[in-house]
Amino acid sequence: MKTRKTGFIFLLLNIIFACSTFAQKYNEVDKIVLKYPKNFSTTEKLAERINQDFKSDIDKARAIYSWIAFNIRYDYNAFLNPQRTQGFSYSTEAEKQRKIKELNDRLYQKAFSSKKAVCEGFTALYQHLAELSGLKCEIIRGDSKISVRDIGRKNTSSNHAWNIVLIDRKWRLIDVTWGQGYFDSSKGRMVTDFSSIYFDTDPDYFFAKHFPDSGSYLGDKLNKDDFLNGPLIYNKTIENDFKIKSPNSGIIEAKYGDKINVEIKNLTKSDQVFYLNKRNQPVLIKNAKEKRGGLEFQILYDNNIGDYITIFVNTNSIVSFKVIPR
Repeated sequence: MKTRKTGFIFLLLNIIFACSTFAQKYNEVDKIVLKYPKNFSTTEKLAERINQDFKSDIDKARAIYSWIAFNIRYDYNAFLNPQRTQGFSYSTEAEKQRKIKELNDRLYQKAFSSKKAVCEGFTALYQHLAELSGLKCEIIRGDSKISVRDIGRKNTSSNHAWNIVLIDRKWRLIDVTWGQGYFDSSKGRMVTDFSSIYFDTDPDYFFAKHFPDSGSYLGDKLNKDDFLNGPLIYNKTIENDFKIKSPNSGIIEAKYGDKINVEIKNLTKSDQVFYLNKRNQPVLIKNAKEKRGGLEFQILYDNNIGDYITIFVNTNSIVSFKVIPR
């Protein structure tokens, strides 16, 4: 009888947890869009449905984000085997813009019909649906930071694309490609996992992981060195607003015996904080102190630490640093 009761409580807790996770993952707009058909005959029909169901610009922009993230999958094979870039010539700015539009039209039509795309297709489809919904939207191309190997890179490259959309006289940052899921290196495949954090992302977090080809955002120059040399942050960092205050660089120079000081905002002592040593064994942080709205602690640099330190909070990776021995 006791086993049955324990099993029932466990099942109940799992149901409660699942419902809680669902509630946190999707907002009211998302829940409506989840009921939409996977297939619409045209992009105009989809935009018509969105404009019928939602009246505010922010809700329309979110509905477009959600539908694309729910229904368009990242084409990892196309990423591994990219088609040769087709250049074009032009004699006037008007001709250049017309040819860019023709290219983007082909991209969004292919993404919409095949239900798969790489970032260029995601962004072209988002821009097209936004414009059909009366929103001003642009595509931004630039660099992305997704791996510990990106920490301390010497140069940026143009390897990604995202959107900005104007809502209530404010440009919002959108990366629907990353909103639909991620690549799981341990499984060697894309994982579908809707995330809302790349819709209207805080610029401080966004530009820790993105760097536009122009080197600027809304006329303000961005610091390329900060992007290249900054720590790598993860989705849970943004989702929980875990601000990394120290170290302020992603590159740590240290010698054996040094203590690396770490400060992360919006953590408490009730959070389980640890890092992995070079044998992938968890090392629990035991010297953490609550201070200034977060946790401060030290990590001893010794021969058990490898080339990188990744800090976890409650099993989720939060931030990675590159360590250079002195």
